[in-house]
Amino acid sequence: MKEYCGVVGVYGHKNASQLAYLALYALQHRGEESTGIVSFDGKKVFQHKGMGLVGDIFKEADLKRLKGHMAVGHVRYSTTGSSTIKNVQPLLINHKKGFIAVAHNGNLTNSVELRNELEDAGSILQTTMDSELIVHLLVRDHKNNYRGKIVPIVERLEGAYSFVLAINDAIYAIRDPHGFRPLCIGKLGDGYIVASETCALDMVQAEYVRDVEPGETVIIDKTGLTSVKSPVIKNHAFCIFENIYFARPDSNIFTKSVYLTRKNLGRALAKEHPVDADIVMPIPDSGTYAALGYAEESKIPLEIGFVRNHYIGRTFIQPSQLIRDFKVKVKLNPIRDVLNGRRAVIVEDSIVRGTTSRGRVRALRQAGVKEIHMRVSCPPLISPCFYGIDFPTKKELVAANHSIEEIRQFIGVDSLKYLSLEGMLNSMMLPKDEFCTACFTGNYPTTICKPPSKKALERTRCVGLTNK
Repeated sequence: MKEYCGVVGVYGHKNASQLAYLALYALQHRGEESTGIVSFDGKKVFQHKGMGLVGDIFKEADLKRLKGHMAVGHVRYSTTGSSTIKNVQPLLINHKKGFIAVAHNGNLTNSVELRNELEDAGSILQTTMDSELIVHLLVRDHKNNYRGKIVPIVERLEGAYSFVLAINDAIYAIRDPHGFRPLCIGKLGDGYIVASETCALDMVQAEYVRDVEPGETVIIDKTGLTSVKSPVIKNHAFCIFENIYFARPDSNIFTKSVYLTRKNLGRALAKEHPVDADIVMPIPDSGTYAALGYAEESKIPLEIGFVRNHYIGRTFIQPSQLIRDFKVKVKLNPIRDVLNGRRAVIVEDSIVRGTTSRGRVRALRQAGVKEIHMRVSCPPLISPCFYGIDFPTKKELVAANHSIEEIRQFIGVDSLKYLSLEGMLNSMMLPKDEFCTACFTGNYPTTICKPPSKKALERTRCVGLTNK
């Protein structure tokens, strides 16, 4: 399972691009594939982007060239659109009325329908990203009244979107009516910052103001903040996986602490599925905080049985079977003196395909663990996600095709238990009906349109596959 995207926008600060760079560093966990920044000094637009990590793409000289009081930044893992340089965001478009720079977190579920409509009307799209669609919708009527037409345009978009747009001399922060993806606002002296997570605000010492509300467009310009809300009201569908896996534990997501939520998940897991064991150990790093909660609730000592190598990136080369066989130990190395002869409870945040867990269990057996009991801090993943998480088909989900007993045997543990749907929702510190749980239930909060083929974006009209 891979992250999707992180967005940031800075307005009203003389070092806007440098602050955007620092914020993107804090959001690096949301996308390691590519990154970019677009800045504006009131007269000229500057941009720099590339394939790779934030620290590799931006050097001091690059940031000096990104002049201006306004900047939009992005880190990306592609969930829609191929992994090529032309798809690196922010997407910058110059036209006769000025410029538009787009940074997008999420997936549009009616992108094929909109793409067909735009191309039939004569638009020539330059990328395979659904993020480009909003640009064509904004400029198609040749007027410059973006404030007046932003709401009817975003009402045409279906699915998950948290947009940060730079349009001429203003930042537009837009969140879909369901609120799938997080987006927050911070104060920076006389300026402002918007970002996917509050950890980005902390990085630049910005004061948290509030979240962009579902269905809201916040416009930031020289007059300050202006809020425009869509009259269309929909049930909230906050992505529950933000709390379980994606967000940094030092962030507040949907106004609640990720750290405390994950500890709650671990406590609930211990209540539902106790086990007689000697130690509780997490799978670093995402399982750490649920393991803390499990250990506190069960009164079983917490041990760090794996040491993580933090210097392993996505480009780790596996040129031979010999090196591939050592892949688990390259990233996570078990501590034999802690584990040998012990009965261990391993706390995982989730199981997607099961192959990674299987390798980790094999390494623990080799380290001498006597019994291995795996506890998972969410229910089994049985349905694909169409809103920005990288498991788009059921065949990629082991729980969609196998029983829990079959998964247990495949992974090689002595017992395997998942947190119940009820236990997960009760841990969230928000009302149960605020969250999207489609990956656990198959009940989607929006109409899902037929996706484009991998070979080409076909002219296939939107069909409602699911609308529960």
